[in-house]
Amino acid sequence: MNPIQKKKLKAQAHALNPVVIVGQAGLTEAVLKEINVALDAHELIKIKIRAERDERAVISEQICAETKAELIQSIGQIAVVYRQNPKK
Repeated sequence: MNPIQKKKLKAQAHALNPVVIVGQAGLTEAVLKEINVALDAHELIKIKIRAERDERAVISEQICAETKAELIQSIGQIAVVYRQNPKK
């Protein structure tokens, strides 16, 4: 994905609210399933990750790897993730 596309997605994500929250239990199978459902429905989502800074980066990478999505932006506890829906 080129920088121009990422910039457009960041602008679109600005108005979004977090759809999924990763809590104290961390990244569980249920949370991954919800992220997949949200990505199928919306393509671009915000995820709130309640963890320490270093752990947030690892969780973001793990989410992207397991859902085959792309990390668009990560600011504080919020990660913006995009995965194109082939059905749309």
